[in-house]
Amino acid sequence: MDGGDQFETNYASRLQTVSEGEWAGWSHYPGGDPFEDLAGPFYWRNEPGGVRRCAFRAEQKHMNGGGFLHGGCVMTFADYALFVIAGEAIQGGKAVTATFNGEFVGTAHVGALVECTGQVVKAGRSMVFVRGIIESGGEPVMSFSAVLKKTRRT
Repeated sequence: MDGGDQFETNYASRLQTVSEGEWAGWSHYPGGDPFEDLAGPFYWRNEPGGVRRCAFRAEQKHMNGGGFLHGGCVMTFADYALFVIAGEAIQGGKAVTATFNGEFVGTAHVGALVECTGQVVKAGRSMVFVRGIIESGGEPVMSFSAVLKKTRRT
């Protein structure tokens, strides 16, 4: 097993379901991805109908100099969410973000709940096409589409 496989195994094994507080019933990966740990915490859960919803509570560290949700934070959250949305299509393997297109259409402020839902548009043998929408308070923050490239195990 190479270092990448070990990281993947450790990442998947870190999945935890929160048992109390605001995030009770939501899952997250503490210690799974160093950048997401710094940017998050980000959470997800399965909802009726097979929809996967991702969310986080906007904190001061997520804001830009103008007091609005930082675009880099929004894109990081979208990247996290697209892997959650595509989880079954990746089938426990590895993948990388090959393309990412996003439109910033709104914002959020400190204390706001920021949520994302989406869908797999198509899951091919080597690529997974995903689209999603990030919202806060029922208003859109970003719409995005992305392609994940499945990678081979080495």
